[in-house]
Order: sequence, then C-alpha cells, then structure tokens
Amino acid sequence: MGAIFRRDLLGYFTSPVGYIFLGVFYAVSGFFFYSSSISAGSTDLSQLFVLLYFALLVLVPILTMRSFSEEKKQKTEQCILTAPVSLGGIVAGKFLSAFVVYLIGISCTVVYAVTVSFFAQPDWNVVLGNIMGLVLLGASFVALGIFISSLTENQMVAAILSMVLILALYILQVIANYVSVEWIATALTSIAFSSRYQTFTAGILDFSNVLFFVSATVIFLFLTVRVLEKRRWG
Repeated sequence: MGAIFRRDLLGYFTSPVGYIFLGVFYAVSGFFFYSSSISAGSTDLSQLFVLLYFALLVLVPILTMRSFSEEKKQKTEQCILTAPVSLGGIVAGKFLSAFVVYLIGISCTVVYAVTVSFFAQPDWNVVLGNIMGLVLLGASFVALGIFISSLTENQMVAAILSMVLILALYILQVIANYVSVEWIATALTSIAFSSRYQTFTAGILDFSNVLFFVSATVIFLFLTVRVLEKRRWG
C-alpha cells in the first residue's frame, strides 16, 4: 500500500491534475469566502461551507478521474493487479493519495477562519464542525470517484459520471420535498448527502451523520475492491 500511495501522491504533482485541483479550489473558495464573509462583514463561515459542496462537485471528479482509468490507458493495470499487495491495499493507497491532496486543498478553510478571527471571535466549535463535515464529505466523494474510475479507462467519462452521481446525491433532498409519500421522502432525505452535510454547516455534530459518511466511504472502496477482484480473475 505504501508504494502505491507514494507513487500516486507523487503523480499528482508530476502531472497537472494536482495543481489544477489546488489552484482552482483555492481560487473558488477564496471567492466564496470574500463574497459570503469579507464583503458581508460577517464571521459566520457556514455559507462558505455550503457553497464548497458545489465546488467539490466538479473538482473531486477531476482529482480522482485518473486513479484507475490512467492505469488501464497506460496498460499498467495488470502489473498492479499481479503485484504482491492485496487489492484492498491497492485501493487504500490510491484513496489515501487522492485524499491527502484533497486535505491540502481544504486546509485553506483554516486560514479563512483565522482571518475572520482578527475582526471578531468566531464560534470555533461551529468552525471545527464545518471543517469535520468537509473532511467527511470529501472522503466519500473521493471514494466514489475512485470507484467510478475503476469502471472505465476513459478519464473524461470517469469525471463526468462522478459529477453526475455527486449531483444526484445532492438533489435527492430536493426530490424528497416533492414526494407526497412520507416514507419515501424520509428515505430519500436520509441518503441525500446534502441533508447530511448541512447539519455540519449549521454547527450540529450528529454522530449518525459522521457514521453515514464513513460508511459511504467504506462502501465505495469495497465496491472498488470487488471490481478489481473481478478483473483480476476475469
């Protein structure tokens, strides 16, 4: 796993992908921070974290699209699948490398929180809750993107499919508002990433939501392992 992690992490910075993700994320989040906090004269960062969902909708798929698609395209997938490392280790290495780049990206939110603290004291419990929500949301998005990447050798297809699925996980909440059958609406709301994430942006730390995102991450990584397992023996 360690070798896969180091190789892929280095790969993000020997190709444009890592720089594109970080550069665009910093630019977009900086704009959101200015428009929602600085220009409004507010220390409330909750709106910033709400808006970041839409930035991640586009940027995380770009970050993860090459995870396995690139291996297929470069004909190196079989070398990895036959290497003396478990499939779980391969998937974990690729997940962690992308997740580390993601964490480097969202670290700017700490800078934003410190910046507003010079003007007025923010509610640090709410800020830390928001950051935790962003970490958990990103982990599930990265896992989802890696899973989609394992299904195709076309990076653009992987990126677009990931964007569509992330968007679908957002609009489930919207669909639930128009469903008249109560149990269906409740079910849609319970699996909507947006509704789970919004509790963090509201400063509410609900353990069930933490468990939800951790479970989603594990499920997508497990599905990726199953895809590779089928391909290894197929």
